[in-house]
Amino acid sequence: MWRQCVYEERRDGKVYTRDLHGRQQWSSLVRETHVAVSSRIWPHIATAMSQRPIVLCGPSGVGKSTLIKRLFEEFPTSFGFSVSHTTRHIRPGEVDGQSYHFVTRDEFERRVQNGEFLEHAVFGGNMYGTTAQAVRDVHEKGAGRRAILDIDAQGVRLIKQNHPDLNPIYVFISPPTFSTLKERLEGRATDSKDAIERRLSMALEELAYARQPDSFDCIIVNQDLAKAYEKLRAVIQGEKSVSSDSVPPEDEAERLRRSS
Repeated sequence: MWRQCVYEERRDGKVYTRDLHGRQQWSSLVRETHVAVSSRIWPHIATAMSQRPIVLCGPSGVGKSTLIKRLFEEFPTSFGFSVSHTTRHIRPGEVDGQSYHFVTRDEFERRVQNGEFLEHAVFGGNMYGTTAQAVRDVHEKGAGRRAILDIDAQGVRLIKQNHPDLNPIYVFISPPTFSTLKERLEGRATDSKDAIERRLSMALEELAYARQPDSFDCIIVNQDLAKAYEKLRAVIQGEKSVSSDSVPPEDEAERLRRSS
């Protein structure tokens, strides 16, 4: 899931925010969509982990969940999924503590105040976030498993800025085209029309960020699921011969949406 958010910094009684592209502005009040990150919490995790975590990023509907599922099926004892917190209601088929940690807004905000989140944001009126403890649990409770984080592009930016000691492998999963992504979102029939529109708008931002040089260690275009998985598998295993794909250029559907 892509969660639009901006970096937040407080100085001189004002709140300075930075969007996905680094543009800075300030206001006296925090807007609905924001991130607060504690730079004090990561060193406790980094010193305990012997292997680099994996950060997977990509637009909603690009196939990240399917790729992660295959990875867990092939390596059931090697990896662990970092379970995020959210204030949204649980959906049919989801399991608390596995799909997400489902908490109240009061509980979420208490954790924010305690500095427990590596990153958090608001999407569609609901709060989402990744705690340091969630990443720590993968390693400590999973007998040394490597943590996998499924986060948005802004989360990638924030970890790079505020938690360089995490030192994960950053992988971006790209659709073959924007049109293909739109077809996938509409075809899975799990979201409302408004939700699909929000996800497509967020996808524009994610694709733009991924096209910037050195945003990710590896880009994988998921045109063929089997080939995409083999490349992801090779990247995670540290094979040196793996070549990164390029995010495809804008197609007509993407250009039209950006201009609208």
